[in-house]
Amino acid sequence: MTGSSLIARLIEAFQVLPGVGPKSAQRMVLYLLQKNRSGGHHLADLLGETLERVGECESCRNLSETPRCPLCEDPRRDDRLLCVVETPADIFALEHAGGYRGRYFVLHGHLSPIDGIGPDELELERLERRVRSGPPEELILATNPTVEGEATAHYISELLKDLVPAITRIAHGVPLGGELEYIDGGTLVHALQGRRSIR
Repeated sequence: MTGSSLIARLIEAFQVLPGVGPKSAQRMVLYLLQKNRSGGHHLADLLGETLERVGECESCRNLSETPRCPLCEDPRRDDRLLCVVETPADIFALEHAGGYRGRYFVLHGHLSPIDGIGPDELELERLERRVRSGPPEELILATNPTVEGEATAHYISELLKDLVPAITRIAHGVPLGGELEYIDGGTLVHALQGRRSIR
């Protein structure tokens, strides 16, 4: 872009966001500069404050501005259930869907030896300490249905199998309302392997 190097740098900075390319970044920057400078100031202030104050919950590793996040502080949550997820975004999704009232533990990734991510990087010893400190009745492995997610779930189940009465894996399969002819083969295989009795 010709013109201000400051504008060009801001456009480049916006591209750190996932899914934001040069054109989208340019559109956002020009909108803020031309039509909503007060919104831009508010965004900048709030972004700075959030980056400064938000860290990890000391219990579940979710993002939190307090030592323990609101979910861990909520006495109405069910301590018998502990759900392991890959990212804080997974907690947002599960909470939005509703139906789960247990506790969480966030891995902040998955095992990926090719990327140098092993058990230490995921702080799996912290998960083990969490389980030992107050053993849940069920550990729910809600990692993604990818090769890395499956490997991570398998590793955790082997690591903790003697500490928890039940270790379960979230079902992966045909979405509600989906038609079999439009479902990919991998999803169908998972759906068949994860079938359950109805009588």
